[in-house]
Amino acid sequence: MNYKVKDLSLAKEGRLKIEWAESRMPVLMYLRELYSKEKPLKGQRIAGCLHVTKETAVLVKTLVVSGAEVAWSGCNPLSTQDEIAAALVDEGIPVFAWHGMSVDEFYWAIEKTIEIKPTLTLDDGADLINTIHRKYPELAKNVIAGTEETTTGVHRLRAMEKAGALLYPVVAVNDAETKWDFDNVYGTGQSSIDGILRATSVLLAGKNFVVAGYGHCGKGTAFRARGMGAHVIITEVSPTHALKAVLDGFRVMTMDEASEIGDIFITATGMKDVIVRRHFERMKDGAIVCNTGHYDCEVNLKDLYSLAVSKREIRPNNEEYLLKNGKRIYVLAKGRLVNLAAAEGHPSEVMDMSFANQFLSLIRCAREGKNLEVKVHNIPVEQDEELARLKLKTMGIKIDSLTPEQKLYRDDYMAGT
Repeated sequence: MNYKVKDLSLAKEGRLKIEWAESRMPVLMYLRELYSKEKPLKGQRIAGCLHVTKETAVLVKTLVVSGAEVAWSGCNPLSTQDEIAAALVDEGIPVFAWHGMSVDEFYWAIEKTIEIKPTLTLDDGADLINTIHRKYPELAKNVIAGTEETTTGVHRLRAMEKAGALLYPVVAVNDAETKWDFDNVYGTGQSSIDGILRATSVLLAGKNFVVAGYGHCGKGTAFRARGMGAHVIITEVSPTHALKAVLDGFRVMTMDEASEIGDIFITATGMKDVIVRRHFERMKDGAIVCNTGHYDCEVNLKDLYSLAVSKREIRPNNEEYLLKNGKRIYVLAKGRLVNLAAAEGHPSEVMDMSFANQFLSLIRCAREGKNLEVKVHNIPVEQDEELARLKLKTMGIKIDSLTPEQKLYRDDYMAGT
């Protein structure tokens, strides 16, 4: 079998973590059991590019049980959990991922998964889809459809669609309510705080905690930081998002203003150059800077390096930059996803719904993909509702249902007030 991981001897540790995740992902495990005999993905070859975590492993194993042939790479150079990669390889799944990959190795790994000549693709950030379109467009005709997991990737794919450059249909899994309003908010919020604490062990209470971006990821992080006693400041470019932050009780200001008073900075925008040279120059001695957006370009580390006289790793995933003015700035996880590089990513419970959406979307792609228009498609509302219902059921929670009379009243436009 063709694969490349860091250390196969880590497989036992990885299997234990995967078993733990399976015990916390009842919806996906229910779907695995449901489709294990039917095997709706039989004959499909899936190239996947998504963080190699214990939760992802549960998804990968579910795809295999459902009949698919799978090849996998990580979607971020620092997000792979090496023990998980080893465990998947030990089960016969080709994985090309290890923690600490260079950018060149990252794209090499993606190209290795493309050798499977995929009929379906699963992406987180659109790097796999982009590589197929840019370097192997002849293979795109064999791809029935794909799925996209994250906000940044969906934005890019919609731009490709608008430009007429998209070669096969893609389902925007990220835009499902049971994904963005749970994974992005609760998952990113908790796991980002987890990463900051593992890399620094600082007290959050009383700190000025600056969150760049008040989308779903930024909002989740802001609320969790406030819950830890931090004084949260929001920076934004969207007037509506900024207004929401104000009405949610946060201080809102520009990054120029925030850079002078912040103790901890975290970017969650998907945009480059959110924190640049002038901001570093204004920061306090001891300021902590990190990112929870998909790419590492949100914090301009080239600007910081140009201001520094030295750099050293002060503790794992925490680098100290000593500036010419004598101030010290600490960058976590090299500016990459702090929740995955310095911690373990989102909790299994919240990824349960996200990856259930991925699984059902790939089944939909296998069944309907040849008839789907070449564009970015949304997940059906019915799928969202059913997954939420399943999740509640696994939690032992019951909800009310509308009576037939209530349904008639709801739809009766003559009923008046």
